Amino acid sequence: MRYVYTALGLLLFIFLLGLALKNASPAVMHYYLGISWRAPLSLMLLLTFFSGAITGIIACLTSLVRQRRQILALQRELKILSNENHA
Repeated sequence: MRYVYTALGLLLFIFLLGLALKNASPAVMHYYLGISWRAPLSLMLLLTFFSGAITGIIACLTSLVRQRRQILALQRELKILSNENHA
């Protein structure tokens, strides 16, 4: 199964590399106040994807931390209750 995942990863890499090479023409991104950035389209797409992924991870961190605290509190409560039942 590991070979299948390796082959699929290699195919995905080759596909994305070809896409990046085909879209190497420069594009211009205009910001506010007349600021603009000129870079290859593939680079802009890659940076947009990673910034979205990082934003999503940061947005999930607060709920993950809260859930982790709840799990620890419930584990402590379970340990206390199991000690009372054995005594």
